[in-house]
Amino acid sequence: MAQAIELADELAGLALFADLPNPQLQAAAHEFEEAWFGEGERILRQGLTGSGFYVILDGEVAIRAGGRDVALLGRGDFFGEVSVLLGEPPSADVVALHAMRCLHLAAPAVHEFLLDHPSVMYRILLDQTRRLRNTTRARG
Repeated sequence: MAQAIELADELAGLALFADLPNPQLQAAAHEFEEAWFGEGERILRQGLTGSGFYVILDGEVAIRAGGRDVALLGRGDFFGEVSVLLGEPPSADVVALHAMRCLHLAAPAVHEFLLDHPSVMYRILLDQTRRLRNTTRARG
């Protein structure tokens, strides 16, 4: 029980969950599982089935596509959502740059979680919109 309360407190400090009231933070803390990865470990593999939605609590990952790093993500960032939502394999590798700790939500649970927490879904949408804008600017 204490671990879920500590995890809910940690979620409250992340922008993705900032709009959730305490009872929803507590519920979210029970839905996610903690996952740890070592330096250099591939969390998602390009072209293979995605395994869920991840939120970074500690550490950094590199998003690698076509053999090069296209983005770095750290505390509070998330990944895996596109693959889960589209039902497609990941379009990039996600590699831990340091020992890291994440929250993981299995792919089958993501849809219901987002419907139950529309503010989280909205924040994911905002993030995806920013990523698309940045990609468009970089190509232009």
